[in-house]
Amino acid sequence: MERALGGALYADDDDALDTGASLLAADPAADAELARRGEGFVRRAWERGWQPADVVRTVRRDLDETHVRLAAGLIASETRRYGKDLPPRWRAQLDELPGPDEKGATDRFSYATAVLELYRLLVRLPAIEPVGPVPGTPVHLPAAPGEEPRMLARIRALLAKAEATGYPEEAEALSAKAQELMARHSVDEALLAARTHRADAPGACRIGVDAPYETAKAILLDAVASANRCRAVWNSALGFSTVVGFESDLEAVELLHTSLLVQCTTAMTRAEAAQRAGGRKRTKTFRQSFFLAYADRIGARLAEAASQAAQEAGSGNLLPVLAARDVAVTAHADRLFPETVKARVRGATDAEGWHHGRTAADTARMPPREGRGELPG
Repeated sequence: MERALGGALYADDDDALDTGASLLAADPAADAELARRGEGFVRRAWERGWQPADVVRTVRRDLDETHVRLAAGLIASETRRYGKDLPPRWRAQLDELPGPDEKGATDRFSYATAVLELYRLLVRLPAIEPVGPVPGTPVHLPAAPGEEPRMLARIRALLAKAEATGYPEEAEALSAKAQELMARHSVDEALLAARTHRADAPGACRIGVDAPYETAKAILLDAVASANRCRAVWNSALGFSTVVGFESDLEAVELLHTSLLVQCTTAMTRAEAAQRAGGRKRTKTFRQSFFLAYADRIGARLAEAASQAAQEAGSGNLLPVLAARDVAVTAHADRLFPETVKARVRGATDAEGWHHGRTAADTARMPPREGRGELPG
């Protein structure tokens, strides 16, 4: 085992990988120890700040689906030992893991090669900013109100219908209702924390920002996060953004960002079809310009909605509550990311793509985010 792993994991040449795979393939008795070592590499990833979805996303980006299934099997085995002592959000990530790979579907040498390729990636994962405790740490969560899961399920259902319908008026009504529920939930959480002096603190989550057009997608996510009183920090090298905010606002960011991405992709596909029907061939530059324009215009719309919401909140005693949460979010983001840089964005080069992207953003179903009104008497 030491000979197989020592060269294969820490050397860059394929000869060491082939040698290690040959040693493992010739010794079926090594399989149990090989799996145990893999679980250890997964545990090391947790200690370096990674979560299940992060690992799966990176494996899928750098390797292939065989390695993804192998990683899913290791993650499921490693986390099973913790029982209920899993950090928030982990259960949903584990439920979304693909089924584990069946090594009997291929020869032992190919299987061993795939395992070593996966392990090589795992041992080289860098340390990243932690967004929660490692599994096994006792987690004490306040009991959630019984209606909260139903509300979130209703919001998801409304957005799903808005994305699927072919009638703009229906989509607008569905999205408006979903946004109303988001705002109500967020403001209610802020008011409840203030009234009960609950020890409510910001948290963080990571959202994948996948190629292609990842710069535009990161810009769109940043706009959604800012409008929802959150902060987003993009790690372009690892393909995700970390969003910092209070839990109810993080949920809103995830839901709205996903919905806007679907709407953008649908609108871009329709625009390309219309262009092709007119005899004009569209290229990657069209799609890149479309996405950038969409993100830019959505950002402006979101900023306008956020400004209007702030003005409405300023007429009553809701504003101090929201302002205090803004300060807490900024402080937590600064602790997680004491050093950030601004990235230069490559400009749009296709005028038609830019025009269609802005038009799609203007018609996107995105009612104002923030709640309205004052603290009840």
